[in-house]
Amino acid sequence: MGNLIADPVARGPGTASPVTVAVSRAARADRAVEEIAAQLCGRDICFVLVFFPAGLDREALAQGLDRALAGVPVFGCSSAGQITPEGYESGALLAIAFPKAHFRCASLLISPLKPLAISRISRDLRRLASRFPRTASWNRLALTFADGLSKQEDMLVATMVTTLEDLPCFGGSAADDHDFAETFVLHGGRVLSDAAVVLLIETDMEFAGLGFDHFLPSHQHMVVTRSIPEERIVAELNGAPAAAEYARQLGLSVDELTPKVFAENPVLVRTNAMYHVRGIQQALPDGSLSFLSAIEDGLLLTLGEGQDLIAKLRAGLDVTDARGRRPDFILGFDCYLRRLELAQKSLTGAASRILAQNRVIGFNTYGEQHCGVHVNQTFVGVAFFGPSWTTLP
Repeated sequence: MGNLIADPVARGPGTASPVTVAVSRAARADRAVEEIAAQLCGRDICFVLVFFPAGLDREALAQGLDRALAGVPVFGCSSAGQITPEGYESGALLAIAFPKAHFRCASLLISPLKPLAISRISRDLRRLASRFPRTASWNRLALTFADGLSKQEDMLVATMVTTLEDLPCFGGSAADDHDFAETFVLHGGRVLSDAAVVLLIETDMEFAGLGFDHFLPSHQHMVVTRSIPEERIVAELNGAPAAAEYARQLGLSVDELTPKVFAENPVLVRTNAMYHVRGIQQALPDGSLSFLSAIEDGLLLTLGEGQDLIAKLRAGLDVTDARGRRPDFILGFDCYLRRLELAQKSLTGAASRILAQNRVIGFNTYGEQHCGVHVNQTFVGVAFFGPSWTTLP
């Protein structure tokens, strides 16, 4: 059964939370669409973001939403879990409606995504931006949702940042629970794999980008000595078979390498003064390691040391704007490996309460895009605050 969770908290006299969040837990796509549409009926919507579980009939979902919402643009992707106003969920259909009063939007569908045609995408992005006139005093950002198995997100986000210049870019990679079989993006009543959606969004709300993980660099290092970059596969580390060398660094055997081990012991890559997480997907039968982000020969990898996940989550979401206001809501893209680690440590409930308290809504990803980099095991988000012209309560 679905439920409507509209933010009732005022940000100023007569100013309620602008977005409407609708959730359906129906197992059938047609029923889920009915519930979502009923919750959003009568609202003056600019566009809707939808994050859906792998189990729903995706074609019925996309076509049903397109009909039921009567021409309102719907964008989104498949997920490895949803972040609803109640925290982490699985099997839920989450819809976030952005009102015309506070948002404008333009979209670009990139299909096919692989191989990445950089010059064509740059041209299309410039054309999209030129045809999206600015509104005085409004703020702009870009969002992207990409096929999480395409292995093209690294180049896509780099192309976006270069082309769109000073426009901040955020996003998450589509997922399919933990199956790693096929992932999809949603655009214009269609669901597509090997594709990405780019949104240019303009709003009169203030916003701030968030990006944090819970790892510190250790003193253990490895160099990629043989790889297949286009497949994100590392065959050798320090001149030895990759899985064996990684396991040796941890004091384990290759047979002991599990998703739990990968989630708790990622590797970090330093870019300028920042360390970014490179998640390991799995150990392959030939002794190589499959990664979730870009990898190449000569790359220096540093083993990450995990910190208190709950404390880092609480601190990372503790944000205010220049006027001391808490976010009206946070659009969040959270790596599935973070959620996996929380579950393994029986911390999912505690994390869900923190997410709910901080008004986080979004989905669990196969990778996150932030500061021009595709990363893993990171929470990336956009904190939205009441319009700058509102008065403090």
